[in-house]
Formats: sequence, C-alpha cells, structure tokens
Amino acid sequence: MKTVSRLRRTGSALARSLANAGVIEEPRLHATVDLAWPRIVTGFAIMSKRTVDLALVGIVLGPAAVAGLTLANAFWTVAKFLAIGLAGGTVSLVSQNYGGDDVGRASTVVRLSVLLAVVVGVPAATVLGVAAEPLVGLLGEDPASIGYGATYLAVVAPGLLFEYLNLIASRTYAGVSDTVTPMVVRAGGAVANIALSAGFVLGLDMGVAGAALGTTLATALVTVVFAWGMMGRNYVRGRGASPVPLTRSGPWMDADLLRQIGSVSAPLVARRAAQGLVVFPLLAIAATFGPVAVAAIGVGRQVRALLGSFSWGFSIAASTLVGQELGGGAEGEAEAYGWGIVRLSALVYVIAAAVVVAFGDPIAGIFVDDPANRELSAQFVRVAAVSVVALGIDGSVTGALRGAGDTRVPFVAALSGLYLAAVPLAWLGTVVPALGIGGLLLALLAETAVPMVVNLRRFRSNRWKAISRDYRPNVGD
Repeated sequence: MKTVSRLRRTGSALARSLANAGVIEEPRLHATVDLAWPRIVTGFAIMSKRTVDLALVGIVLGPAAVAGLTLANAFWTVAKFLAIGLAGGTVSLVSQNYGGDDVGRASTVVRLSVLLAVVVGVPAATVLGVAAEPLVGLLGEDPASIGYGATYLAVVAPGLLFEYLNLIASRTYAGVSDTVTPMVVRAGGAVANIALSAGFVLGLDMGVAGAALGTTLATALVTVVFAWGMMGRNYVRGRGASPVPLTRSGPWMDADLLRQIGSVSAPLVARRAAQGLVVFPLLAIAATFGPVAVAAIGVGRQVRALLGSFSWGFSIAASTLVGQELGGGAEGEAEAYGWGIVRLSALVYVIAAAVVVAFGDPIAGIFVDDPANRELSAQFVRVAAVSVVALGIDGSVTGALRGAGDTRVPFVAALSGLYLAAVPLAWLGTVVPALGIGGLLLALLAETAVPMVVNLRRFRSNRWKAISRDYRPNVGD
C-alpha cells in the first residue's frame, strides 16, 4: 500500500509540474494517459514481433538474413499500412458517432470496416505469398539475402489478413476510449510470438521460416481472441465487451457511411502507402553499398519503429479525444487536447531519443555482432533516434487532425517529406562520393521533419474544425 501511495503522489506531482510548465493541464493529462499508456504498451508489443525476428535471425544466421528480412518487411509494411489507413477512418468515425451518442451508427461503421478489411486483405495476402521471391528480388542484389527474404515473406503472408482484422478491432476499442482491452490482447500475442519464434528458430532450427511461422500463428491467435470481445462478449469480470459490437442485426450496408469511411480513409491509406513505398527506393539505394548497409538501415528503421510505439498512444489519444469533443460540439476543448498532447509527446520523445543515442552501440549489438557491421548499424540507430522526435510530434498532430476527419493535408505532407526530401537525399549519396551512406542518414531525418512542420501549420490554422462538421452525427438534421 505504501508503494502504491508513493507512486500516486509521484504521479500527482509530475502532473502538477507538467501543468505549471504549460505542457498540458491535469484533467487532460489524465484523460490522455488513460488512453495512451495501453496503446504504448500495445505498440511495443506489436513492434517487438519484428524486432524479435530480426534479432533471432541475426544471431543465428548473420547480416545476410537481417538484410533479407528487411527486404521482406518492406512489402509486409506497405500491405499493412493500407490497413492502418483504413483503420484510421474507423477510429475517426467511431469516436465521433460514439461521442455523439449514436451507438447504432458507430456499430455500422465497424461492420463496414470489417468487410473492407477482408476485401482488401485477402488479395494482398495472396499476392505476397505467391509472388514472394520475384518481389524480394526487385530490391535485393545479394542472392543469399533474396533467398532469406523470399522464404520469410511467403510464410508470413497469410498472417496479413489476420493483422487487417486486428487493426480494425483495436481501433474500434480505441474509438470508444478502451485501449486496455487491445493492449492485453496484443501483449499476449507478442508473448506468444516470442515463444513460438524462439522455439522454431532456436529449438527446431527452422531459420527464417520459423521466425515467420511464429509471427503468423501469433497474429492469428490475436484475431481469435479479439473476435470474442468484438461480438459483444465479456472476457473476465464483465469487462472487455465492445460497446459497438459486431452483430447480425442492423444494416450491413450504408451508402452514406461507406462514403464517409472512404472519404476519411482514402488519404490515410494513400499516406501510409507512400510511407511504405518509400522504403523500396531507399533499400535499393542501400543495396548499392552492399548487404551490410541494407542490414544497418533495417536495424535503424526498426529501432525507430519500436520508439514510435509512444506515438501509437499519443496519436490514438489525440484522435479519440479530439474526435469525441468535436462530436459533442466542443471545438475549443478539442483544440486544447490537441495542443496539449503535441507538447507532451515532444517532451517524451526528446527524453527517449537521448537515451537511445547514448546507448546506440549496445543496441546495435543486439542485431549484429561483427564489430565493423555494428559500428555502421549504431550510426543508423543514433540518427533514427534523433529523427523520432519529429516523428512523435507529427504523430500526435496527425492524430488530432485525423480525429477531425482532416486527412488530406497529412497525406500531402508525408509525400513531401518522403519523395521531395528523403529519396533525393539518399540518391545524392550515390553520386557524391564524399556523402556516400551519409545520404541515407540525412534521409532518415528529412522524412520525419518535413511532415511535422507542414502538419503543425495545418493544425494551427484551425481549418480542421470546419472539416469535422461534415462528419459529426446528426449533421443536417
């Protein structure tokens, strides 16, 4: 009891300090943290799956296998990002309709989102599974890396459909302010993934196929568990049932809602696709420097993705809280939530980045053990850590805009950072010998800094408030 009391006093003191420093007011901090911390844990759980796979094959098979998984993950990421964009429309519309006390309409949004996830997920998983080798071969130049990557992608591809459904489920819960349930489910899946992948790779000596199989089975397990709660059933002690459940009653098709989902999700899907596709030219450029460079950029981006788990929490909190306040007509409170979460995420990311920069070398050593390879990977880890500050701020402000249904400007911002800044900088390293791999390092910084600046200006303009009025319940009644 004394420990609990001490933690509560410490938390209260920290909340007062943040409020006094003008970061975020205490009531908004509590609401944000209540939503964010389970999503942060969820993010670390999900991203740990890729991290574990990279670490396992790196320890057992070396840099060529790490490079192969990096190539394979580029295709998985693009396909998954399509679902993340679709799920972004889900959380936006669920939060606004649920905040406006229209549960039936929110449930219809969920049903339509599930149908869209299946329609998109089945062909995506099929293409990745059937065409794994030629796809990976488009990026790689090293035969060993291509072989490892093709094997991994073919085995992990079926898990993509399950991941699509998992994203819709987790965003549905987030839209009704429940981020604890998906945290528990996702964390359980991460534990299962570690156990299965380690058993297959280390115990049964199945190599990259074992890592992929562990990930696929764990992802399917998460879908099965999510299905229980999404059907309106409680898990334990009357908890965990979705208040906007999937049921046979109610309309399965609503043209107006389908249009709204498409309107909100399309820019998000395009933005996410652009973020995923940019990895292809970057990896192709890295391949000109050899498999060690491919492995190094893969390690750096994976570490950044793991740190990005903080943004999972802050971004979804911003979407949910801003969306719900807008659904209730409280535009001023929605703006206050948005700016408070942006400032809080900036503070957290500066601290996190400083820690990773300080320990860049031992972190790189988790993935590669050769001194020469580790030194290059450590450089990418440190630069990725610096770039994650802009990534975190951009994630929060984009989340706030997404909660309002304003998704087009973030799409343009992402395109600008990726294709007008990151890719040209990376390419410059191939034609300017003095720059070399440094071009890839500059690209890591540019791809997060440019969108952050554009989206901050957009949020400051307040035009998102007017846009949100088209998506609120009872508009025009």
